[in-house]
Amino acid sequence: MPDAALRLTRLLEQLVGTPLPVRVRAWDGSEAGPPDAPMLVVRNRRALRRLLFKPGELGLARAWVAGDLTVEGDLYTALELLSGLIWERGEDARGLAGTLRDPQARAAVRGLVKLGGPPLPPAPPREEVRRRRGQLHTRHSDRRAISHHYDVGNDFYGLVLGPSMVYSCAYWPAREPLVTLEQAQHDKLELISRKLDLRPGRRLLDVGCGWGSMAVHAAREHGVGVVGVTLSQEQAAYARKRVADEGLTDRVEIRVQDYRDVEDGPYDAISSIGMAEHVGAAPYLRYARDLHALLKPGGRLLNHQIGRRPQRDESEYHVDEFIDAYVFPDGELAPVGSTVTQLERAGFEVRDVESIREHYALTLRRWVANLEADWDRAVRLTSPGRARVWLLYMAASALAFERNRIGVNQVLAVRTPASGDSGMPLRARTWGAPPA
Repeated sequence: MPDAALRLTRLLEQLVGTPLPVRVRAWDGSEAGPPDAPMLVVRNRRALRRLLFKPGELGLARAWVAGDLTVEGDLYTALELLSGLIWERGEDARGLAGTLRDPQARAAVRGLVKLGGPPLPPAPPREEVRRRRGQLHTRHSDRRAISHHYDVGNDFYGLVLGPSMVYSCAYWPAREPLVTLEQAQHDKLELISRKLDLRPGRRLLDVGCGWGSMAVHAAREHGVGVVGVTLSQEQAAYARKRVADEGLTDRVEIRVQDYRDVEDGPYDAISSIGMAEHVGAAPYLRYARDLHALLKPGGRLLNHQIGRRPQRDESEYHVDEFIDAYVFPDGELAPVGSTVTQLERAGFEVRDVESIREHYALTLRRWVANLEADWDRAVRLTSPGRARVWLLYMAASALAFERNRIGVNQVLAVRTPASGDSGMPLRARTWGAPPA
């Protein structure tokens, strides 16, 4: 009689010291656990070996990406339930070492090893980044990391992001399901344009310009000249065609260029939308100083960046294993207070900080819905493993924003001249509304 699910459930509960909140279906068709909970489907013994050889988040991620582990039922609910067992417990190799001091836990691991079959480590899925030795955040390593994330295929991104091709948090007027993702992304670009006070004849540098959405919006709606820079060849090709189709080649230039190599300032404004997460903690002050040097006195920077909660001991911060291995290689998150401090150290005057955390949760849920609605095509455009990476990444990120585990902030900063005249209005206005 098939009983792998019951045996697996009992061993896992013995290991973690608490009942499993999800139902389990094992490779032999047996099931165990709460009848109304989402179903964790362990499709083969290899999934178990992945967890044993790489305990915690990365082992789970490898099993998910390889298709050894799937979920039936609501993915958001399953992730929320599992977060209490894995992510919020901080379970990794170090945490497991402490757990295994308990004789019952050691017995559970022996049982799992026996249940998992031959004790050989499975190869990581091919979608996982292959680490190379060398210094982080060099021009070469940054190009490699950006290529891994963004050169997945413009058609795939179009499927997920929709016609706007904006890969950053949209700006929603309310939790209103009738507001389209495209309208919310348009409103975000307009919000940034107003914060930067874009006007005809001014120059904008769009750092990490993506597929050209901000560059096209700024040139078309506000009459500015734009230089957009990206390290992705695929993004640049798409953005250039988009600029040409809009008849904006006289106003917009798209370059494959590192922001550190931009030398044709000064600019009236700089937008950095969802790019600074790639910079890294150590080089961040240089990033801020480089942008400060590219601005005219009185020029404005809008830095739109995901942030994390501060740690009691910042030395204990470590990059999320799944994100680092499959999504954003070498990416790092910082608390918004650290970002503001670095901008000020670079010479900026920070004038406005707006948290739009809840907006990103709404955005991600729309992206997940787009992916699920056209799943078969997404798989054809990339690979089954890559599609699973994006599904897990976006669904888990939506929950992280909803639960205030991470946030996103727009920081408006000015290169205020020695005279002290920032050029800012005396009183703050509602940025998202047209000026009176």
